[in-house]
Amino acid sequence: MKIPFMDLSRMHNSLRTKIDSGIKEVIDRGDFILGKKVEEFEKSFAKYCGVKDAAGISTGTDAIELALRGFNIGQGDEVITAPNSFIATASAISSAGAKPVFADVQYDSGNLDPDEIKKYITNKTKAIIPVHLYGHPADMDEILDIAKKYDLKVIEDACQAHGATYKGKKVGSLGDVAAFSFYPAKNLGCFGDGGIVVSENKDLIDEIKMLRNYGQSQKYHHDFFAFNKRLDTIQAMVLNIKLPYLDNWNDSRIDSAKKLNEGLIGIVETPEFPVDRKPVYHLYAIIVGPERDELQNFLNTKNIGNGLHYPVPIHLQKAFSELGLKKGDYPVAEDISKRELSLPMFPFMKDEEINYVIDCIKEFYS
Repeated sequence: MKIPFMDLSRMHNSLRTKIDSGIKEVIDRGDFILGKKVEEFEKSFAKYCGVKDAAGISTGTDAIELALRGFNIGQGDEVITAPNSFIATASAISSAGAKPVFADVQYDSGNLDPDEIKKYITNKTKAIIPVHLYGHPADMDEILDIAKKYDLKVIEDACQAHGATYKGKKVGSLGDVAAFSFYPAKNLGCFGDGGIVVSENKDLIDEIKMLRNYGQSQKYHHDFFAFNKRLDTIQAMVLNIKLPYLDNWNDSRIDSAKKLNEGLIGIVETPEFPVDRKPVYHLYAIIVGPERDELQNFLNTKNIGNGLHYPVPIHLQKAFSELGLKKGDYPVAEDISKRELSLPMFPFMKDEEINYVIDCIKEFYS
């Protein structure tokens, strides 16, 4: 048996006719930049998240950057985030002109540890960016309490958590603003790069809509220096078609994650199913011992797709060497980076595929 790490065709095949027709519609209308479908998707996704407004952006990275800029966070400011995310989170902070400051994470979830956040707050701190890692919501109540106490903004990095819920509320509606990515492999992905910013703050979204489009208040009237970071109409069209299916796809992921957990209990450390939140398993990440690389190689010989997320924490990346951080600064994040292994996870996995993954891991440990 051969099992890919991800199989997008199982989502797309049934929608192919609708998507082909939608692309033709955009081509026929010719509104390729900030067209009708962008506005439609912004409204639909804002409603899905339970917030007032949204701005379609070119990428998830740009969405985080423009969220920061919308709050005038930049040069001389500090923003606290996690060191065990994809580098885009910290890169967006740097691109906005601010300094990324890392805080260690919780071992069981990989998400920001609220107690660690408190250690790094200074008079330069302006925001916290919790990452809902692998689609698991962070401890938002505690993070929001800290933000309120120190008058900080909370920008959710929800790029891996489309549709996840925390205490009954959708991720994206919990902080001051949230950023999502629509990279093709995400739970809700387009056919290229794409992103969005969502918020209850309509004035903020209006500001971000200008920031993404050269600072224009009307055509050829530029109120301030800004950028070209717009969501393409064709990508918005694809997302419009796919959004109604997102919850079903997420439920399929959750069902597969539960079956993997049941089969792997007592063999490896599996993701938790917290009672107060609903993860959506963008990634199904297990934690193993020092034999992680050996297990990965064994799965490769069995034709089971897998991945390492993220083997080098951001504070140890050469790109951020100017921060002067070193090994041992964030021990939990560093430990997770050495022991994490992601198994296949995508909608409509078959029971025989799930069982094959479980059986092969059991074989390795036997």
